[in-house]
Amino acid sequence: MEKTVTVTTVSAMDAFEKLEKVGEGTYGKVYRAREKATGKIVALKKTRLHEDEEGVPPTTLREVSILRMLSRDPHVVRLMDVKQGQNKEGKTVLYLVFEYMDTDLKKFIRSFRQTGENIPANTIQSLMYQLCKGVAFCHGHGILHRDLKPHNLLMDRKTMMLKIADLGLARAFTVPIKKYTHEILTLWYRAPEVLLGATHYSMAVDMWSVGCIFAELVTKQALFPGDSELQQLLHIFRLLGTPNEEIWPGVSNLMNWHEFPQWSPQSLSEAVPNLDKGGVGLLAAFKADICKESDGTPVF
Repeated sequence: MEKTVTVTTVSAMDAFEKLEKVGEGTYGKVYRAREKATGKIVALKKTRLHEDEEGVPPTTLREVSILRMLSRDPHVVRLMDVKQGQNKEGKTVLYLVFEYMDTDLKKFIRSFRQTGENIPANTIQSLMYQLCKGVAFCHGHGILHRDLKPHNLLMDRKTMMLKIADLGLARAFTVPIKKYTHEILTLWYRAPEVLLGATHYSMAVDMWSVGCIFAELVTKQALFPGDSELQQLLHIFRLLGTPNEEIWPGVSNLMNWHEFPQWSPQSLSEAVPNLDKGGVGLLAAFKADICKESDGTPVF
């Protein structure tokens, strides 16, 4: 699955000119930069390596290898180069050179919220198609993203191309599904099994996030905007109904399970207005048909 990783030992600042800091991702600081030799604009990510490591740790090389492999898909941001250097303290740093995209889905949604306009249905269809294609490619190669959210979906405003980025939490999964930490994913897009403390999960956590993003494209507001894990679960249960042992065997044994208020499922069409019948059916599919545990047991 993994490809050989070639790391060029050269100061990134010999090859690139930093133009501005544009964010901070899982890997570290992100800069818009210009390649001196070609003038091409790129995204330069300066990685955080463990201070006690000499050279590049094997775990980092594996993560870079995953990024290289996923870069083959047009809906995953392309890793163009990897450069190794040293910082002012003499510690090893790694620079990941990505193609530059001028915006992200979070900013795109915000622009429509500010104007009061709805995102056109054909635009939502196109963006969702590209997102699902990219996620399917990752899953088809045994990779979970684990942090899908509008901020991590980069876009080109001119072409309306969407690409999945910030795969710093991505990791390979195997069968049987390994035990993973539940401290992943931005809260608003976090699946209920993760919120409840499940440590065995699979592609369902990404598909839950995709469903939340779909609803947000339609309403321009987060579907479940909780400010704590408990409130996040309450938001979910109020809309989708409180799960129980009958519909989700084993749920009461999960680490973060409590005696929650008993809510009945509400209408998705009311929660996500302006969505046609087909769209409501697709959104329901993310909840009922796709969000399953690795053994096929429905989440709820």
